[in-house]
Amino acid sequence: MTTPPFRPVSETDLSVLRAQLGRPARGVVGIAARCVCGNPTVAATAPRLEDGTPFPTLYYLTHPAATAAMSGLEAAQVMRTLSDELSDDPGVTEAYRRAHEAYLRDRAQFGEVDQIAGISAGGMPTRVKCLHALAAHALAAGPGVNPIGDRALALSTWSPERCVCAEPGASG
Repeated sequence: MTTPPFRPVSETDLSVLRAQLGRPARGVVGIAARCVCGNPTVAATAPRLEDGTPFPTLYYLTHPAATAAMSGLEAAQVMRTLSDELSDDPGVTEAYRRAHEAYLRDRAQFGEVDQIAGISAGGMPTRVKCLHALAAHALAAGPGVNPIGDRALALSTWSPERCVCAEPGASG
């Protein structure tokens, strides 16, 4: 499954991203996932930023409620549980390796950068390092592509199927 290319990012999208992040978004090449209300949830970022910095994180979680939910899972040590699932289940291990390869293929559509060749995000393909990045990939690619990202979303208090953009702290 190949996710990009995305529709061009609009000025409205960039404004919402700025509000969500509390700073201007860098290197945005599209919106990879949206809230049910249409606001950005995941920004797709170029593999090389405008200043020349290599940037491996193609899928960047921007929605404040989703970000807070992933932070909560990390604080609750859920990464340890997901790491155990990864090491204990050969099917999850293989699916996670395929997710890593899919991520690299998706990013390659926006250019190759030698400094980040073979590096995806979130610890793929061998460990669980950042639930924000893994959830962003799962949201962008859809269910069944990234098993750890899918699990993190399923365990979280946030749902991509319910808009909370108008709630305090959810911005957008």
